[in-house]
Amino acid sequence: MPSDSTPVQPSFASRMAEASGLYAASFAGEEDVLHISRVKHFSGQVDLPGSKSIANRALLMAAMGTSGGGCLLSRLPDSEDVTVLKKILPSLGVRVDSQSDGTRISADGLQPAESYFYVENAGTAMRPMLAVLSAIGGEYTIEGNEQMNRRPIGDLAHCLRSLGVEVHASEGGCPPVRISGNGWKSDRAKIQGKTSSQFVSAMLLAAPLTGKDFVLELADDPVSKPYIDLTLSMMLDFGVSVEREGYQRFVIPGDQVYRAPEHYEIEGDASAATYFLAAAAIPGHGPIRVHGLGTGSIQGDTRFCEILESMGARISMEGHSIECTGGSHLRALDLDMNAMPDAAMTLATLNLFADGPSRIRNIANLRVKESERIAGIRTELERTGARVIETLDSLSIEPPQKVQSARFHTYRDHRMAMAFSLVAASADIEIMDPGCVRKTYPDYFLDFARVAERGD
Repeated sequence: MPSDSTPVQPSFASRMAEASGLYAASFAGEEDVLHISRVKHFSGQVDLPGSKSIANRALLMAAMGTSGGGCLLSRLPDSEDVTVLKKILPSLGVRVDSQSDGTRISADGLQPAESYFYVENAGTAMRPMLAVLSAIGGEYTIEGNEQMNRRPIGDLAHCLRSLGVEVHASEGGCPPVRISGNGWKSDRAKIQGKTSSQFVSAMLLAAPLTGKDFVLELADDPVSKPYIDLTLSMMLDFGVSVEREGYQRFVIPGDQVYRAPEHYEIEGDASAATYFLAAAAIPGHGPIRVHGLGTGSIQGDTRFCEILESMGARISMEGHSIECTGGSHLRALDLDMNAMPDAAMTLATLNLFADGPSRIRNIANLRVKESERIAGIRTELERTGARVIETLDSLSIEPPQKVQSARFHTYRDHRMAMAFSLVAASADIEIMDPGCVRKTYPDYFLDFARVAERGD
């Protein structure tokens, strides 16, 4: 227990309130609460943080390869997921140096070890690390926090067992996971991709470590295909080519090694961009321009712009920026969001401002993300007066006549907190545990305040 002289650290909500005139802070029991006043108008500019999906892939590939004088990764986001992986790599013989212009990764491949790794709630660290460590050999235990240890990893574990790796997962096929072995014993594997595309990406990222031709087959049609494309594009940037036959068969030719470029820049986070672009798409709002993302993006969530256009917003996209302005109304649509599950949460909240009932479907995998997102979205949006119907893999949303003020629970899920912040366009709201955004975007509420004009 701290002494009387020990300074009390201000809560996350208190720091946000102090940094802007938009917020107030309080506690509900022991839980931090951020009060957001109704926003009169959204407009302005945002410099996006780097994508954590790109950042963690780049960190791993730079670490798995030969880098000579090192690979400088610039615009690495200051997020919990990325910090977790940066802390793990030195245990595997990788040097990680923070510099004023980025983070330099110096390595000559990963070194097998006997280690314990704690990854908090970082799926982009847990899944790839499991595959990569099994490929280099050694004995490891990987676990996460309470949330991570509820997220299934059984499909990946089953695939690795087929390659001769000893894998022991906990009840229900979840972390903690213990692995032991001397590398992969086969040059072919089959995996399911319907639960998470991260399982597929993990196997693809690890396959070049075998040094031989490797074939990965999928037992089903995978979710989040753009994230698989992202992995393949980045592997090519780091010197490894993959032959893809649809999304059912991937061939990684042998005798390829990762060769890290001298410099690799992390582009802006497309999932993070959806919150600001959606805010600007609300009728009467905008423009908002996001920087760090544009026409050359390798992230599938940039296609959210096409959805906003089809709903009636105006989009202007350039090489490194995207601007959105709301139209006269927001069309309600019936959309398949399987390729963009993270953006589905943004869309669900945006649908509160649509001109009629909308439907978001083919999103069953949202139930096994950082929280049970389908049930969570339904529960929280109903607080605004919306009528929400939940099925196994869809949400139907009928907006209320008037959006009501609400206190939103976030389930320790960063995307819940960021998506529900958009409701402030119509009412005063409260966000429980706002600090959960540190997982990917610690400064989200500061950037939100910069584009929000306070209402009366």
